[in-house]
Amino acid sequence: MTLWVMRAGRYGERESFALENDVAVVGWDEVPDLSSLSTRPSLQELLEKCYPEAKAGTIRSWVGQLFAFVREVRAGDLVALPLKARPAIAFGEVKGPYKFSAENPPGARHVRAVEWIREVPRGAIDQDIRFSLGSAMTVCKVQRNQAEERIRSLLSGRSSTDTAPVGSTPTDSDSEFDVVEVARDQVRSHIARRFAGQALAELVAELLRTDGCETRVSPAGPDGGVDILAGRGPLGFDAPRLAVQVKSGEAPMDIKVVRELQGVMKNFGAEHGLFVAWGGFKDSVRREAARLFFEIRLWDANDLVEQIEQHYDQLSESTQAALPLKRVWALEVGEEEG
Repeated sequence: MTLWVMRAGRYGERESFALENDVAVVGWDEVPDLSSLSTRPSLQELLEKCYPEAKAGTIRSWVGQLFAFVREVRAGDLVALPLKARPAIAFGEVKGPYKFSAENPPGARHVRAVEWIREVPRGAIDQDIRFSLGSAMTVCKVQRNQAEERIRSLLSGRSSTDTAPVGSTPTDSDSEFDVVEVARDQVRSHIARRFAGQALAELVAELLRTDGCETRVSPAGPDGGVDILAGRGPLGFDAPRLAVQVKSGEAPMDIKVVRELQGVMKNFGAEHGLFVAWGGFKDSVRREAARLFFEIRLWDANDLVEQIEQHYDQLSESTQAALPLKRVWALEVGEEEG
């Protein structure tokens, strides 16, 4: 059996479709049904006709990825879907052969049936495996460090201890990596270590102060359902007044705790709420997020890191010392149609 990375769009735009419909998907919308595909050279010829402007190296990379998706992936193989919407990776098991579904939305017509097992927070996965799962390719075989065996152990509840030529399968050893995601993983890991519990609430409060709020952070211990109270104006009396709940654990929050925040908001006279959950939120919360848009905002680890990046220069010297970051320019890799 093999472990494959199968991304659902460069920006994660097809993640929900894949998870809700029990499939792995790739793009390449100009490419027709590949069910009768038998050889890599024939696939290369087809791709050159579909994408006449694409570079030769790009075509070779696409051949390796698409041929693997159509012909080399087997039922029983493990699939990793690194999520862009939240700091987690969804894992599943391939259940069927390649299919072309013309009725599917754009970017989701080339599919493999997958039984999604569960999402695992990125912080719960060993760093070396996270790096291997960080390929910028749409489809990539992961072979380093017994990754498949260790991921299967993790899913079962045990602890997890140059351009490719046509004819090869892209692997984690010869692919480019998503530099941004790898860097984000490092930042998230550092925050998880240095800002657990009360320290994470203090960090969120500081971010709110950079946005012009006066804040009160509840002392450690029972907090009555609110970790931070925030408001505008010299004393924090002005609207919008916020009640903030902060959870630093790795487990995703369910809709129950978000509704509890709605009740607490009334007790404290807050018009709005902010729920910061380092481990993210379950799908039930995401589905309700649109209805709560004008009342409650949700931040997961990705959102918090984005806020830190936006306001880093305004953070205190002590916070910057505890969280030393440097801006760098990096070449964007990958010309992935899928």
